[in-house]
Amino acid sequence: MDENPTTGELKLTEGKVEGMALGKLFLLRHKLSQKAKAEPKLRFYALYDRIYRRDVLWAAWEKVRAHGGAAGLDGVSIEAIEKAAGGAEGLVSRLHQELGTKSYKPKAVRRVYIDKPDGRKRPLGIPTVADRVVQTACLLILEPIFEADFEDCSYGFRPERNAHQALKEIRSHLEAGYQAVYDADLKGYFDSIPHERLLACLRMRVSDRSVLKLIGMWLKAPVVEQVKGQVSGGGGNIVGRSCKGTPQGGVISPLLSNLYLHWFDKVFHRSTGPAHWGNAKLVRYADDFVVLARYQGEKLGGWIESKIEGWMGLEINRDKTRVINLRQPGEELNFLGYTFRYDRDLRGRGHRYLNVTISEKALKQERRRLQERIRKERCSVPLPQLIEELNGHLRSWANYFSYGYPRKGFRQVNTYVRDRLTQHVRRRSQRPFRPPEGVSYYEHFNRMGLVYL
Repeated sequence: MDENPTTGELKLTEGKVEGMALGKLFLLRHKLSQKAKAEPKLRFYALYDRIYRRDVLWAAWEKVRAHGGAAGLDGVSIEAIEKAAGGAEGLVSRLHQELGTKSYKPKAVRRVYIDKPDGRKRPLGIPTVADRVVQTACLLILEPIFEADFEDCSYGFRPERNAHQALKEIRSHLEAGYQAVYDADLKGYFDSIPHERLLACLRMRVSDRSVLKLIGMWLKAPVVEQVKGQVSGGGGNIVGRSCKGTPQGGVISPLLSNLYLHWFDKVFHRSTGPAHWGNAKLVRYADDFVVLARYQGEKLGGWIESKIEGWMGLEINRDKTRVINLRQPGEELNFLGYTFRYDRDLRGRGHRYLNVTISEKALKQERRRLQERIRKERCSVPLPQLIEELNGHLRSWANYFSYGYPRKGFRQVNTYVRDRLTQHVRRRSQRPFRPPEGVSYYEHFNRMGLVYL
């Protein structure tokens, strides 16, 4: 505590107040988790008042601010909120009041598209910053409850779990002899989750009607696709949400999508599921999953398809779903940007080893991203600034693809970056760049600090 020099009054500093609030939130989440673990069939009935607690909303705001992201349909950005009268405190107070009086209504979601590796577009739904704060507050309260239920085979969008752990699990199963793989692909999963069935999954643990109503409003919020060049908040074409889907881009969506597929994980591991009668192994990362076994028969594939399509109301993409036998030469499994394949021993010995490397698809996507960053239209960007931007991107990319044996893929990316950068600086029309005499372009880029993977 600090002493006020004029009054001598002791008061908590802002940092200590924030620390105390986070401590209370941590304790609350811990209690919810422990209660959920101790009583697997308990339905929580008093959660709504915890969601709109000021400390929970403030922690939610801090998370949203740290994550960043674009403005929603109202055009109000994080920066605009901080600069407005009342700032973030005013937003938290308003949301606290609206939720407390149950007058809160979510705004429509702004639809944008991002490029997919196959050239198609993936739709994203961006809620307003205020709605993201409320969704994050809801996530902070619900997450520890459902985390207590989730199976160990699930790795996507979960605290303290990541893609590398999923890859390690697949690798261990393959090395143990589970080399017959059902590689599943769900068609438009986030857009096809049935709302009623999803809410039924929520009701298995949550009986608080106010919380269920809150989530129902987010699920039914209209999605607006703005016309190009239109001013934010100026309307647009409403895309019907019907009774399916939870938009990618919403803070609560990863938890809801995990919750729905959790029931597939659960029946898979029951005494009547293939984990027992087929000795099969399931590894799931969000909506991507593989089933590994010593043998893939019609019974196992039929069980997966009947549960996913008949029982859960989802659709398997038959064009992308494959059954792979990695015992066969040339067969490979591609998962989360990595390729699993048995290759000949590099030293010529008479056995094969499990090679885990960056997939060709991931390398092609990375080249496309680098091409976008080192394009002709960016000739006016100073070279040191461009290299700094590239370094940040390359470090992040290499951090994800550091698992397994990435050296060959890293070399390809290194060569591509330096070749593209050389072409880029040579084609400057007014002031083409040249390295010092006797120094190659590659060496000069290295001297300027360009990352070498």
